[in-house]
Amino acid sequence: MSTMQALVLDRHNGPLELVELDRPEPGPGQVLVRIAASGLNPLDTKIRAGAAAHAKHPLPLVLGIDMAGIVEAVGAGVDAFRSGDAVYGMTGGVGGIQGSLAQYAAVDAALLAHKPANLSMRSAAALPLAFITSYAGIVDRAHLHAGQTVLVQGGAGGVGHMSVQLANALGARVFATASERDHEYIHSLGATPIDYRTTSVEQYVAAHTNGAGFDLVVDTAGGASLDASFAAVKHFGHVVSALGWGTHALAPLSFREATYSGVFTLHPLLTGEHRSHHGEMLCEARQLAEAGKLVPRIDARGFDMPSAERAYEALLDGTARGKIVVDIDEVLSR
Repeated sequence: MSTMQALVLDRHNGPLELVELDRPEPGPGQVLVRIAASGLNPLDTKIRAGAAAHAKHPLPLVLGIDMAGIVEAVGAGVDAFRSGDAVYGMTGGVGGIQGSLAQYAAVDAALLAHKPANLSMRSAAALPLAFITSYAGIVDRAHLHAGQTVLVQGGAGGVGHMSVQLANALGARVFATASERDHEYIHSLGATPIDYRTTSVEQYVAAHTNGAGFDLVVDTAGGASLDASFAAVKHFGHVVSALGWGTHALAPLSFREATYSGVFTLHPLLTGEHRSHHGEMLCEARQLAEAGKLVPRIDARGFDMPSAERAYEALLDGTARGKIVVDIDEVLSR
């Protein structure tokens, strides 16, 4: 086929139009992927609205940062993959790079990894951005080791539930803030849930750390959650966040002689730097998933390309229970 179907956005907050586009060809160092499933993230809604200044994507655009699919062809210089391989990755949807709401994409091979054998395409497509963000903070920045205490702010969310599972797999004692409806789920991940609505920072720090604070606090929400993280961290502890926007008092952090690291997961996609580390992190995710230590939480509703508008609505209206995934090829995605 010389053409493919794709969902194209011609204006910010406009409709997603299902159109025919030329099918891309893989250039040197690229892989042509037949996309089975596209994983959506809250960031996708901001890019669609033109509200993400740090993730500009020129119009017209094809959205979709995460994907899973089958290698159709490889470009010159690609040795790690071959036709027929099942792969997944965080491969586009920002910075002028075609996203995954299309039947095919030509992507940088460095951004890909072989799909976990025990996960469906749908589940694999839900992993990349959330896991990479978690790994970059917990392993690359904080160097978490067994026996430490970790607090994950928003433990039932996309990045949150990945962070809980990753910290648990590394041997940490894990705690997570969540609304009461998600406490059973947090328990199932091997962590202790904390109701942030009814318990103050001082109260849960006293109850779970004898007032000492947590070795590592992973913030996934920014704003007041990041302020709470500064108050909950241990002396000489560490706070990591992927959402450092806003105005924050650093005194609580300074009084604890603690450190802060920001995580900017999009940097390799936007600049081309350090892309191979994305692929390396996804290889780590594959090993954890195949060992049963990493299970993505998927919203039960099914969406396909014609119903992708409803998938975006589910991201915005707060009804999602788990990651939203759009089936691009319903046969491959299951």
